[in-house]
Amino acid sequence: MRIIGTGSAHPKHTLTNDDLSKIMDTSDEWIRERTGICTRQIITDENLEDLAAEAAQKALDDAGIKASDIDYIICSNVAYEYVTPTVSSIVEGKIGASCPCVDLNAACSGFIYAIDFAEALLQTGRATNILVMAAEEPTRMVDWNDRSTCVLFGDGAGAMVVTRGEELRAIKVSSKSNLDVLHYKRKLEPTPFITKEEEHIPLYMAGQEVFKTAVTCSLRDLLAVLSDAGLDKNDITYYVLHQANFRINDFIRHRFNMDPAKFPVNMDKYGNTSSASIPMLLDELNREGKLKNGDLLAFSAFGAGFTTGACIIEWNK
Repeated sequence: MRIIGTGSAHPKHTLTNDDLSKIMDTSDEWIRERTGICTRQIITDENLEDLAAEAAQKALDDAGIKASDIDYIICSNVAYEYVTPTVSSIVEGKIGASCPCVDLNAACSGFIYAIDFAEALLQTGRATNILVMAAEEPTRMVDWNDRSTCVLFGDGAGAMVVTRGEELRAIKVSSKSNLDVLHYKRKLEPTPFITKEEEHIPLYMAGQEVFKTAVTCSLRDLLAVLSDAGLDKNDITYYVLHQANFRINDFIRHRFNMDPAKFPVNMDKYGNTSSASIPMLLDELNREGKLKNGDLLAFSAFGAGFTTGACIIEWNK
């Protein structure tokens, strides 16, 4: 595949750490020190599908193509107001596309999984242009009385348009079942036949276990794709990592002994936006003019499941 366009969209409301200190026992210092997050954009009167459509249209405009040129839409999404239809199907109508659409849920790794699916469609010749998206509102999954989770998240959407090319150098996705570390459980509609006990459980994270699993898997996956691509860690222009926690990303950077400039961040502004974090950061780098043809980008993400993914893509827009 080759990336030919990127886009992103954010809710208008900015929630600062000081704002949070007014509704719970926390402080700007406490949050910054543990996460690196200063602000986050959260959904108020917006609809997630509108943010997703905005990000998609920006990616199409950046690619210089029309919605009618898209052969497939793949969207990563964890939780959404509609159970059905999918985010991708609604976006299809909003941007004026006419193509197959599918949502997938691999938690925060979902965007890399979507890249893997898109590459398969391109390699088999079933598509020429694919819109790969992530649209997330994790602020609707947390308990807003629990400062250990709710301070971490923001909402948003990111998208990119890919076409046929040789720029995807390597990709690795994996999963290991581990329900206890990270989960979110919602009650379904009752039936006359359900006898089991059911409950709604807001997003739960075992912080230390998430940290250990995240750094272990990200380092493993990044080393694997570097090896598969025949590259050295210093060949990578930017490591575009899932923006979950500054400490996690900084630990990986230190293990690689790399300059901080190679590890761009925007979690300080947006928090953890789940699978949307990588395409949102990619779009930021693109629109700030920081990417040039020939740059090598390494993506890495981890999420509930426990799912992980990494890939290396050459920028040749």
